[in-house]
Amino acid sequence: MTDSAKSREADRAGRSTEPHVVVIFGATGDLARRKLLPGMFHLSCSNLAPEIRIVGTSLDDLDTDAFRKLAHKACHEFSSHEVSDESLDRFKTNLTYLPQSAGAEALGTAVREQIEELGGDARLLHYLSVPPSAAMAVLETLHEADLVQHSRVVMEKPFGTDLQSARELNESIHQRFEEERIFRIDHFLGKEPAQNILAFRFANGLFEPIWNRNFIDHIQIDVPEKLTLEGRAQFYESVGAFRDMVVTHLFQILAFVAMEPPTELAPHAITDEKNKVFRSMRPLDPTHVVRGQYKGYLDEPGVSAGSDTDTFVALKCEIDNWRWAGVPFYLRTGKGLAEGQRIISIAFNEPPKSMFPPGSGVGQHGPDHLTFDLADVGKMSLSFYGKRPGPGMKLDKLSLQFTVEETGHAGEVLEAYERLLLDAMRGDRTLYTTAEGIERLWEISAPLLDDPPPVRSYDLDSWGPNAIHQLIAPRAWRLPFERVWRGKN
Repeated sequence: MTDSAKSREADRAGRSTEPHVVVIFGATGDLARRKLLPGMFHLSCSNLAPEIRIVGTSLDDLDTDAFRKLAHKACHEFSSHEVSDESLDRFKTNLTYLPQSAGAEALGTAVREQIEELGGDARLLHYLSVPPSAAMAVLETLHEADLVQHSRVVMEKPFGTDLQSARELNESIHQRFEEERIFRIDHFLGKEPAQNILAFRFANGLFEPIWNRNFIDHIQIDVPEKLTLEGRAQFYESVGAFRDMVVTHLFQILAFVAMEPPTELAPHAITDEKNKVFRSMRPLDPTHVVRGQYKGYLDEPGVSAGSDTDTFVALKCEIDNWRWAGVPFYLRTGKGLAEGQRIISIAFNEPPKSMFPPGSGVGQHGPDHLTFDLADVGKMSLSFYGKRPGPGMKLDKLSLQFTVEETGHAGEVLEAYERLLLDAMRGDRTLYTTAEGIERLWEISAPLLDDPPPVRSYDLDSWGPNAIHQLIAPRAWRLPFERVWRGKN
């Protein structure tokens, strides 16, 4: 049975029935401790995933007992779910570790031992929690260990730094793995609120007909971060905000917002529609891009003297198709900003003529907005004008708000990495990026990468350089909000 056939069979069953051995490269790193190990622990305790054995490897010279202690601490410290010592003790018995210095042959032997313990028919999933520069060395290790056949591989961003490097990376990966066995992970798309965009758009007759240029004025995708480098200068200097966040995350969210209805709720159908969006995107115009660098960046340990690395980027992009012609998409992300947020804001066209008298308040607070908050506790808000109670005709901006907490199912939400790991085990690539898609995004980014505007300085805890207001004028940025999200009643 092919991978795609097995994926369809697993989807019908609601879960993968095949046990899995998951090999984590970089198993002692920050991502593994914060997300992967706690996520695998939760999946192992649930009825969602098959039986799992984990083989960890990294540069650290540890043994299995030391790795189990590391995992025990990580799950207690970073798990978003309740952790019992009894369930954690059961999970730890399924962990094995050997350092990379042990060599490919030893890794292959350790993995095959776990496969045999699971009955000999377990699937293999390799997670490359390593820097992009180390990815090809890991794939070569898998080849030498004879662990490539019938396995899948999950790869972390960035997927290249420009079109040429992305093509070279994909060509190299394809020497070992077919495209349908490669899972390029984007944890933004694993978030429940991001997936809810598909349900909201295509399951509701109220909104689907107005999701186009005739009713929508513009769209903002805004992902500011309060954090600064946090000791990651070596990585960040090689990528910057645009390569790190826009190509990998924000453009992927844009595709969910802008895609046409897929023919079915299936990986290939959704991927096809996302790639159509990418093919319709116009090349980025550097004159419609603002790059920034927070004050103090050059003093960070590991940052090159005189570095022009962008820690902030805001840009305007356009989709040249029937649905979105003339509708600008404004994207913004950066480090050291005033708040940490993840929002999508849809601004609707204002009425062509107003019957309300001057001073009524209509139009004073901008257009009606539909806002998605992509934080872990997903929220949505629809703002509109309504009459203020009392005599006369005074209008206020009101809003209808919804949060996942109100459904009674908040406890069932999987964290992004948990969902994506589960999908990879099932062979479901719906929320993953393809080689075609990522290469097209680097292609439209080429004008900006070839002729980037200079970086502008901005203060920490601000919203970026002042030039962002000229970029979006006569419109205004949705963040910061004029009103706060309402809490749970």
